[in-house]
Amino acid sequence: MPKKSLLRKKKNPTNFIFTGVQYENEVDIQLFEYNKDGLIELSKINTSEFKPFSDTSKQYWLNLHGIHDIAVVIDICKKIGIHDLAIQDILDVNQRPKFQDYDEYWFFSIKSMLPSTGNDIVTEQLSFILGKNYLVSFQERKSDYFEHIRHRLREKIGILQERGTDYLLYLILEAILDNYFKTFDDIDDKVEKLNLIDVNTDPSPTILKEIEIYKTQLQSLKKAIFPIKEFVSKINREEFHLIEQRHLKYYYELKDLCLTLLDLCDKIETRLESRINLFFSIQGHRMNQVMKTLTVVSSVFIPLTFIAGIYGMNFVNMPELNYEYGYYFIWGVMFLVFLFMLFYFKRKNWF
Repeated sequence: MPKKSLLRKKKNPTNFIFTGVQYENEVDIQLFEYNKDGLIELSKINTSEFKPFSDTSKQYWLNLHGIHDIAVVIDICKKIGIHDLAIQDILDVNQRPKFQDYDEYWFFSIKSMLPSTGNDIVTEQLSFILGKNYLVSFQERKSDYFEHIRHRLREKIGILQERGTDYLLYLILEAILDNYFKTFDDIDDKVEKLNLIDVNTDPSPTILKEIEIYKTQLQSLKKAIFPIKEFVSKINREEFHLIEQRHLKYYYELKDLCLTLLDLCDKIETRLESRINLFFSIQGHRMNQVMKTLTVVSSVFIPLTFIAGIYGMNFVNMPELNYEYGYYFIWGVMFLVFLFMLFYFKRKNWF
């Protein structure tokens, strides 16, 4: 069998491959054009009708639901002037979240995670292109992550229409971090329901399987949160022309949210480790109880077996064999030995 190569395959920027699952029948393109004076919302846009964001007096939010259609994604990106490497990163949903500064725009991808039925977590990659007056977001499927943001735009709630797309990106990242909080709350509730202390039943080994599932999910959440924290920390440390000075305080808040999420993750992981230790402690205690019971029973019957063994020998000259009440006498001795041993073990609290 040929040895598997450990070398990483180099990405070919001209060979665009979608690595995910097709969730939508067709790509749904949505465009919001807004400024403090008003909003224009366009939906079901054809790529042939799409024009780059030329009006510098407006802010643009272009959102794509579904990235399985490679031709549509490439067409949109080429019209904006997105590098081939960034296009491939958009289509590659299996890679870890990343941030790349392309001078004129930023590329940023993250994972959104939400609890589902059972012990599953719904994971989706979201990619963003942030430019001077535009934000392009790529989603694998339709969802309501950002519906409250769209509502704020439509109803002119808050300061969103008066701010740039860097503030819009902040709101989107905040919404995704809210999804992480929901996921952590769901895992925390499930961990709380792991009942290991039941005097009537032994803890089931399936609990260990559940705990390992939760630990794996927490590791995935950590891997998704760290890039967001690194991205926000990078913004806080360095000066980027795409982030307004007055909006930096909002990105500081995102960093605090990331740190809070990581602390929650550590706390839940500690509780899971405690559950594992408790499981094996209970199992060991129950095993000790069983062994103690078996040891007591065996100890009681050892002298009785000794007596029965002596009088079970087939020697001719055994005086007790001719004694008229020998059978009853031996039974009495054995019963007294039995009672004495039970009394002795009880005094020692061995059972």
